[in-house]
This record gives sequence, structure tokens and C-alpha cells, in this order.
Amino acid sequence: MNTLTLPDLGEGLTEAEIVRWLVAEGEDVRVDQPVVEVETAKTVVEVPTPFAGRVVGLHGREGETLPVGAPLISVEPAAAPKPAAAPAVAESGGSGSVLVGSGTEATVTVGRRLRPRTAAAAKHPTPVGARQTARGNGGRRTSLTASGKAAAANFARSRAEIPEATIWVDVDATALVELREAGRSPQDPGPGLLAYLAGFVVAALREYPVFNGRFDASRQELIETSAINLGIATQGERGLVVPVIRGAESMSVSTLDRAIGDSVARARAGRLTAAELADGTFTLNNYGGLGVDGSAAIINHPQVAILGIGRLLDRPWVVDGEIVVRKVAQLSFVFDHRICDGGTAAGFVRAVADAIEHPVRALARR
Repeated sequence: MNTLTLPDLGEGLTEAEIVRWLVAEGEDVRVDQPVVEVETAKTVVEVPTPFAGRVVGLHGREGETLPVGAPLISVEPAAAPKPAAAPAVAESGGSGSVLVGSGTEATVTVGRRLRPRTAAAAKHPTPVGARQTARGNGGRRTSLTASGKAAAANFARSRAEIPEATIWVDVDATALVELREAGRSPQDPGPGLLAYLAGFVVAALREYPVFNGRFDASRQELIETSAINLGIATQGERGLVVPVIRGAESMSVSTLDRAIGDSVARARAGRLTAAELADGTFTLNNYGGLGVDGSAAIINHPQVAILGIGRLLDRPWVVDGEIVVRKVAQLSFVFDHRICDGGTAAGFVRAVADAIEHPVRALARR
């Protein structure tokens, strides 16, 4: 009998939640076949089996949290053919082999692979960040998923530790929209508006590096970093995630567009690794994609600021003394008031807003 245990998923994680069994008892499995989806505080992964044979036991229910090293499934090796002469060695289906009839029982820890979403999973999605556990007469009770628990803890810590302040400004994005449209063709759609905005944020962070760092409360020190690892807040299948674009300070708008497109697509499909969600230095939140105009977002601890942009709408705007229709969006900037005063925060927001309103000039300076 071979037993597969919950592998060490890295990043200091000590447990994972069973999301969905991909096999059933009595089913035959092959080596490296994914057998279960598990969710950690960082992402959802598939765990493959190193054994071939018949599944004789599933050790855990969907929604149950298991510690690393706990049994996941038991697999009985397929019966070996009767040898014609000398005793033969039969494949156990694992990374090695066992003698036929030896009764060897193995327990191993295996690697992991990212989970591709299946049609069935897309058709029957799990509620974002929570799972129904019971229904009483006080309505429905739900328990948070592993990633939901991690997000809740981070949100609570941010609000408890950071004295945040919010400022906002409406911006005329007409020139940016026109620039983007002028650069499109049937063969090349060109960079998206979010990539331009990311480029303007990177430029503003170079000018105001105080917002590209973290605050060490124990020493009352601000720690600034030269590398800009830009987080892009994304609504995925299993809740809010923030994939990180590393080294954004060295990227062109076109490069940022490709990096953001790849990360957002992988985030929505639940295929990001824990490493791709770590070490962000600043977060950009396009909540306009959710159909809202503004938001006082929660800072992604241990970062010190987050910038959001609302939906782009046709609105009346005064240009040269006349009321005209322009493409207008709202920027909202939430910052840790311990690291700077409102004047510095206003300077950062105006740097981004001015770049949006005068994109050609801003791009020439990058």
C-alpha cells in the first residue's frame, strides 16, 4: 500500500485546504496524475500522485484543512503478472520499485503543479473567499477558505496598524483615450489603458520614492526600495489577489502591458504561484472594472500606499471656458500618514493625474 501525503508547498505554509478531489475510491490512477486540488493562503494547486494503481482511500473531506505531512490518498499497486522463471521485480508506480509480495508500504511527499481550471470548475464556482458549512434557523454559516483567512488577517492588520488617509481627484483622460486609440490597428491592439496608468505610476514613484517601501514600526523607520515591484489588484475566481510585476521601473509601457495581461489572466484562472504574489512594493487597483467610481481601499500591508482608479465615464467638463463632454475617471490614493504629510501625497496624485491628462508629454519624459 502506498500513501501520498500533503507535500510541503513552500513559502513557510504549514497547512492547506482540500478544495476538490479529482479521483474517487476504486479509480485507477497513473504516475503524475493530479488527484486533488488544495488551497493555501497564497494560491490553489493540484497535487499529483507518484504512484500508479487503484485508489483505496481518500483521507479528508472537501473543505477540510490538513497539516503538511498528513495522508491524502492511499493507492494499491496493480497486481504484477506471474513470473515465468526467476522472481521478478514489479513496478510500484512510484519513483522506485518494490519486490512482488514483499508487503512494502511507502509514504512519500511529492511536488506540486499549478491548477488549470476545468470546465466543471468554471460551471460550478466555489463562493469567493468562503464556503458554506451549515444552515440553521440564524441563516447560513460559512467558513473562510485558506486564502480568505489570509486576506482577512492582512486587512485587519492593515486597518489596526496603519493610520491611513485618503485623497482623490477627478481626471480628464480624453487625451489618453485618444492616444491609445491612435496606436491601435487590426494587427496590433497596442497597450491597454491600465498599462499606461502603470507606467505613469512608476514615473511618479521615482519622483516620490517614499511611497515605494514599507514602514518599520518597531524602529520607527521608513524603508525605501529602488526596485518597483508593482502589484495589480485582480478579482480572481477565488477572491482578490495581487500579482506582482517585478522590476516595473525598467519596463516600457508595451512591456508592462504584456506583463500585466499575463499576470491578470493567470490570476483569474487561479494559476499564480505563491512567489508571483509576494514582495510587492506598491499596489494599483483598477476597481473601475467592477463598475464603481471610487473606493477608499485598504493598504496592502506591509506596503504604505495604494492607488485606485474608477470607471471611465462621459461627463461634462469645462475646457477653455466651455462645457464639453470628456472621458473622466476618479483617482483615489490611500497612504500611511506616518510616512508623509498630505502635501507629499497630493504631489504624487497630481503627478499621476497630470500624466493622464497630458500623456504625450509624460511619455516623452520616461
